[in-house]
Amino acid sequence: MNLPKVIADLAIAQNNFDSVAYANCFSETAVVFDEGKTHHGRKEIQDWITDSNERYQATMQPVSFEEKETESLLKAETSGNFPGSPILLSYHLEIADELIQSLKITG
Repeated sequence: MNLPKVIADLAIAQNNFDSVAYANCFSETAVVFDEGKTHHGRKEIQDWITDSNERYQATMQPVSFEEKETESLLKAETSGNFPGSPILLSYHLEIADELIQSLKITG
């Protein structure tokens, strides 16, 4: 599977529980929607993923990637300390200038 560099970097950062590297995959003004909450900007995204890593210790294995006109869709098998693990999650991404502008994670 041929992933854009920023998506490959995101998966590596997630699997290494590296919150700083994960947040650096996003623009300064990026937005993340996950578990009914919205996180604005790189600092909030870093805080969110740090908390998520501590609670769930989730790793992701990309399964498929599709680029559309305005959005890309990554499907990844996600495993960790949460009910139903592993599960297939969809990562709806908007990417510009090689950085993630928005991410919405759905089940």
